[in-house]
Amino acid sequence: MLLDRRPILLANAHIVDPSRDLDITGDVLIADGVIREAKKGIGAAGVPEGTDVIDCRGRLVAPGLIDMRAFIGEPGGGYRETFASASQAAAAGGVTTIVCQPATSPTIDNPATVDFVLRRARDTAIVHVHPMAALTKGLEGKEMTEIGLLKAAGAVAFTDGEKSVTNAQVMRRALTYARDFDALIVHHTEDPDLIGDGVMNEGEFAARLGLLGIPCAAETVMLERDIRLVALTDGRYHAASVTCGESLDVLSRAKNAGLKVTASASINHVTLNENDIGPYRTFLKVAPPLRAEEDRRALVQAVATGLVDVIMSDHNPQDVETKRLPFAEAAAGAIGLETMLIAGLRLVHNGEIALTTLLRAMSTRPAELLGLPGGTLKAGAPADLIVVDTDVPWVVDPTELKSKSKNTPFDEARMQGRVLRTIVAGRTVYEVV
Repeated sequence: MLLDRRPILLANAHIVDPSRDLDITGDVLIADGVIREAKKGIGAAGVPEGTDVIDCRGRLVAPGLIDMRAFIGEPGGGYRETFASASQAAAAGGVTTIVCQPATSPTIDNPATVDFVLRRARDTAIVHVHPMAALTKGLEGKEMTEIGLLKAAGAVAFTDGEKSVTNAQVMRRALTYARDFDALIVHHTEDPDLIGDGVMNEGEFAARLGLLGIPCAAETVMLERDIRLVALTDGRYHAASVTCGESLDVLSRAKNAGLKVTASASINHVTLNENDIGPYRTFLKVAPPLRAEEDRRALVQAVATGLVDVIMSDHNPQDVETKRLPFAEAAAGAIGLETMLIAGLRLVHNGEIALTTLLRAMSTRPAELLGLPGGTLKAGAPADLIVVDTDVPWVVDPTELKSKSKNTPFDEARMQGRVLRTIVAGRTVYEVV
């Protein structure tokens, strides 16, 4: 890890800045932790003395990614992941900002715990870390938290993580209260009663494997309810992880009605489908479950049109003891910080999505929704950016990943593209040498 704060000139780069629909060959000048210029023809002659000039040789330079949904163990679960290990994985994957979830021990449901997270991350992480605070106390879905105090303490949004708030009155009150603070409610839309004992997508493939299925209705019923509550309250609402075509129909109606509704899809759901589970591969057991191929294609199209705003990693580290079990008994969750961008490049190489669109969903839109300063290469913006070789081939080896847990759904997958350098606040925190 390098901590040099000298000015940097990224020369001869393929610059993609979704915030300006910019796609050019040019140079990026960084000084004092901010971007000075990103344009054609800066040249080494016009930069401050002592500038570190890096010839990118046509490689991609883009805003650093902002991962809107990552589960990290601290406090209380450092054996799964720490801020230090998660930030190392993030830097290697081009993620310059992690938004962590409140399902910790203790839960991030009071200002003191928010402060602990911010201080701990500041002291041990090499990328930016911002917490989402709990929507309800103890993530129990019964009593909403002090949204105003938590936002003032530094929470960027409010969620119960991978739990759904089943009590409609509690959700209505939370949306109403959050509206007065312009706070964003992020909700995991799965009806636990419809999930029941299901462990994968309901359908023919689940039947052939002899596994209990989870219907798409478990998601769409909860999402439909939430949209009606948004219409009642005029609150800001974000669906944490949409996975199926039926949910996209609900989302489309909400946006067409002018409601303040946005949505994310995980990198797993836009690049994998239920068939990838194969012979009961538990590293592909996630929540919500991987869906059918037609759902995956619909999600990608929704990202391409902007109907789905964000692609996130859904980074959820699980140790060997909870994953090396029969499929029905294994914990749900997959790591994704280090592979989110590279897996997303599959869609670009396959012609399913434009590079600018992918980067907008992973960087610019999360910044806009959460009110964070990144996601752009505009002059004066924080110097959080990445250099990527989009073509180099490699094979994912879990033992080389920097996360403490190794439960990657892309175990031994062939990838095309790799992050070469990650810069946070003007400092190079990751570099391939």
